[in-house]
Amino acid sequence: MSAARVRFAITARSGAARLGTLTVRGRTTPTPAFMPVATQGTLKGIAGGRIRELGFHALLANTYHLALRPGEATVAAHGGLHRFMDYDGILLTDSGGFQVFSLAQRRQLDDGGVTFRSHLDGRELRLTPERAMQVQHALDSDIAMVLDECPPADAPRDAIARACDRSLAWARRSLTEHRRLGDARACFAIVQGGKELELRTAMARELGTLPFDGFALGGIAVGEDAATIRDEVTRFAPLLPEATPRYLMGVGSPREVVAAVRAGIDLFDCVLPTRNARNGFLFSRAGTVRIRNAVHADADAPIEADCPCLACTRYTRAYLRHLFQADEMLGPILATEHNLVFFRRLLDDLRRDLATPGSIDWRWLDRDRELSDPAAPVAE
Repeated sequence: MSAARVRFAITARSGAARLGTLTVRGRTTPTPAFMPVATQGTLKGIAGGRIRELGFHALLANTYHLALRPGEATVAAHGGLHRFMDYDGILLTDSGGFQVFSLAQRRQLDDGGVTFRSHLDGRELRLTPERAMQVQHALDSDIAMVLDECPPADAPRDAIARACDRSLAWARRSLTEHRRLGDARACFAIVQGGKELELRTAMARELGTLPFDGFALGGIAVGEDAATIRDEVTRFAPLLPEATPRYLMGVGSPREVVAAVRAGIDLFDCVLPTRNARNGFLFSRAGTVRIRNAVHADADAPIEADCPCLACTRYTRAYLRHLFQADEMLGPILATEHNLVFFRRLLDDLRRDLATPGSIDWRWLDRDRELSDPAAPVAE
């Protein structure tokens, strides 16, 4: 791992859990860190500069979507993605590997790469390990992910084994192209293997011999239930190299995030807080608040009394419900800010507790209710 482009320091531990800092190209985030998902170069309804004001020092954008629209050449012509979206924190770009899973009906795979039929207009988009890396360099992200094949959770073992072999070959090609283009930014590998410990162990071992700057667990939260996700993360997180950042892709709910921190994961991303917000599902420590419910029609109270977000400090549940019922865009914007602040406070609390040896009692993860998960009882 190059000291010039990436610095990762672990400053405290609680069992497998790690407190630290990650610096890439002069941009720093404390870890463990939750990265909101700005797929198309935006968090829907939240300006780039506001994201930093809310306390997020890293976020994720997507190679497939930005290559289609507006195109990496346009982003590059405007000074790169940081300037384009007015965000000066760490930008990590997914390679398009997740779309191999999510757009399975619109793509064809071969050993060379993947050919998509655009979900926008049907035109062809070809991503190879080299092409995906070229797009990410043109976007000028800080962390570029290798192209991989992400199989569904219920794929048979032989299909998962083929995906591992292909992903390993693509990782090597991605790293070679990354270095050819200039390695000023970081490059992270992705460990696939589904639920198969043997396959994940072998792939992690092979990738660990290569000079990647960080390692991710992929192919989790692709169809499993929440309990299975937590079990898989606990089993697989120790496979990732100890000295580099560990990244869990696409997870998750508050309970899953805390369980992953406990297992030794440093970085997370998920659409859950923003997508749930747009649909009127708001996180609180008492349970999920469904703001459209009639019980909130006259409620003269915030979503959460001690929350410092704009929605909670300025508005009542009754007003927020009115915004959603009237289909006013301010409703999802305020809800999005609230859910993001909920996740930021959760990570703030975890980092604070990790800084105090012996202060974390992980046993609450085994109890029924402590944080709001999507399937948890609803708080009225």
